Amino acid sequence: MKLGIVGLPLSGRSTVFTALTGARGEEAAQLKKDQRIGTVKVMDNRVNFLSDMYQPKKTTFAQVEYLLPSDLHTGDSSKSENATWNQARICDALIHVVRNFQDAGGMDPSSEEDFRSVEEEMILSDLMVVEKRLERLALDDKRGRKSNKDEIDLLNTCKKLLDDGKPIRLDSELASAPLLRGFTFLSAKPQLVIINNSDEDDIMPKWRSIPEGIEMLVVRGKLEMDIASMEPEEAEEFLAEYNIETSALDRVIKCSYETQNLMSFFTVGSDEVKAWTIKKETPALEAAGEIHSDIQKGFIRAEVLAYPDLVDLGSFNDAKKAGRVRLEGKEYIVQDGDIINFRFNV
Repeated sequence: MKLGIVGLPLSGRSTVFTALTGARGEEAAQLKKDQRIGTVKVMDNRVNFLSDMYQPKKTTFAQVEYLLPSDLHTGDSSKSENATWNQARICDALIHVVRNFQDAGGMDPSSEEDFRSVEEEMILSDLMVVEKRLERLALDDKRGRKSNKDEIDLLNTCKKLLDDGKPIRLDSELASAPLLRGFTFLSAKPQLVIINNSDEDDIMPKWRSIPEGIEMLVVRGKLEMDIASMEPEEAEEFLAEYNIETSALDRVIKCSYETQNLMSFFTVGSDEVKAWTIKKETPALEAAGEIHSDIQKGFIRAEVLAYPDLVDLGSFNDAKKAGRVRLEGKEYIVQDGDIINFRFNV
C-alpha cells in the first residue's frame, strides 16, 4: 500500500512524514528520484501470536509505504500543470495534511479553506486529463478509428462530476471502474485528511460542512515527530503526559485501511508467517494471486481457518479435529484474519 502525502506549503507535510516514518525507529526514509519515501511495518498482534505459535524462520508483517512527492506546486500557478501531481498519481490513496496552527508570522489557520483549495486543484487537474482524452478520442473518430463507447461514457460521467466541482470518489463505481484505472485520477483516490494541530491542541476544528467521502483525523504533527525520535521509555512518558493513547502512525494506518476497505489474511508455516493485505470482498482465487500467479493459475482449494478459532482451540490440528478448518472454492470471500493454505497444481 502506497500513500502519498499532499497539502499546501507550510501545512506540515514533511513533519507528518517524519512522524510516521520515524515512529518505530526504522531507518526507512530515503531519497529516491527526488521523492522522500518511507516504509513501515503494520504492527499486528495476530502476526505476533502466529509467530510465537509456529516459530518460523521468518516473520513478515504487512507494510505501508509513505511518499512525500516533490512535484507538488499547490498554490503556485507559475508551475506547469504537467509537472504537478505526477508522483501523487501513482499512490493508492492520499493523505491530505491541513494546517490548523498559527504559522511563523502569527497568522491564524483556515483549515477548511486550505482543504478546499487543494481539493479544487485536484479536481481541475483531473478535468484537464478527462478533456484531453475526450479530445483525442473525438479526433480518432474523425480519422475512422473506432473508440471504446464504454470509456467515452465513463469519461463523460467524470466530466460532469468534475465540472460541478465534485471529486470522482463520490461515485464509488466510477472511481473503481477498470477502464479508468490507467488515468490514476487524483480525486478518485481514497483520501485521509490529517488536521495538523499545535502541540497543546487535540480538538477537531469546526468546519461549515464536512466533505463527503473522506476520513478526518487530528494529529499534533510536531509533537508526534518529536516523540517518534525518542527512546521507547521516554516516548511513553510523553504520550501519557499529552494524553495520546495511540501513536499517529497506528491511527493513520488504521484509518488508511478503513478508507481503502482493506484487511489482512495470513499464511503460516515453519518457514514463514506472513500477513497479506487485500481488499474486503476479495474471492479466494484473487487472494491466491496476491501470493503468486502460479497459485492462482493452479488453484484447487483453499484450506481456511478463522484466526479466533485457532486462538480458542490452541492449535491447527485441534481446530481441524473440531471441524473448524474448512475447504473453500474459488468464489469464497476471504474474511479478515483468515489463515489460509492454498492447494494448487501447476
